[in-house]
Amino acid sequence: MGVALRMADTEPLLSLENVTLRYGQGASAVTAVEDVSVDLAAGDRLVLLGPSGCGKSSLLRAVGGFQPVDAGAIRLRGAPVGRPGPDRMAVFQEFDQLLPWRTVLGNVRYALQRGRGLDRAAAEARARDWIGRVGLARVMDAHPHTLSGGMKQRVAIARAFALEPDLLLMDEPFAALDALTRRQMQDELLSLCEQTGATVLFVTHAIDEAVRVGTHVLTLSPHPGRMAGLAAIPAAARQRGTAAFAQLEATLQAGLLATEAHTEEGARRHG
Repeated sequence: MGVALRMADTEPLLSLENVTLRYGQGASAVTAVEDVSVDLAAGDRLVLLGPSGCGKSSLLRAVGGFQPVDAGAIRLRGAPVGRPGPDRMAVFQEFDQLLPWRTVLGNVRYALQRGRGLDRAAAEARARDWIGRVGLARVMDAHPHTLSGGMKQRVAIARAFALEPDLLLMDEPFAALDALTRRQMQDELLSLCEQTGATVLFVTHAIDEAVRVGTHVLTLSPHPGRMAGLAAIPAAARQRGTAAFAQLEATLQAGLLATEAHTEEGARRHG
């Protein structure tokens, strides 16, 4: 049985209790995630870190209500998660998350009208505010096909923050961006989170990104994804170029390599 990793003494916003996820049924079923337990407090940013195939995205989809759990439970504010809802907003890796026939302003405004029930005037005022916060006021009337990948991701992030969800779900949102834009987006996300106190579940396989954006990093072992460790990220250690940042990167990398080696050794023994 997994051991719950409690990240704060306060009442958790999100609780994963011995969560197991499988694909398929019967003898052909594949276990993607096994026996994961963790609590996430309001204002925390938990990064799920691990190699490809460790179930990071599957776990995020289950928290979003897009995938049922096969064992265990996921609770948000104490209530079981069973379906998607406006209390959780997702930003994915793909650039095509926006409605192509609506402008930047129209995309964010429409989400607020549908997701929060705001009238057009209130939705437009909030949309304009958030579009401005991500630095896109000058392209407010542009359509998605005219935007760069980084701009599209900024719109998706503005839309997610504008809805003020209990939990932001981010599945490798910057993975397809060039290195410089990716670093800029990480910095902008960190700033927005610190300004708003947003609670985030963030998926990545990049160790430096995990250290930069997270308050905690949960590492998962591969095939299936099991809890391998939990590290707290002090605010001072999130500054690139510092000894603390480099030390955390090295520690997390060593842990991941050791976990992969242990998994491969176990597979050979049972092969």
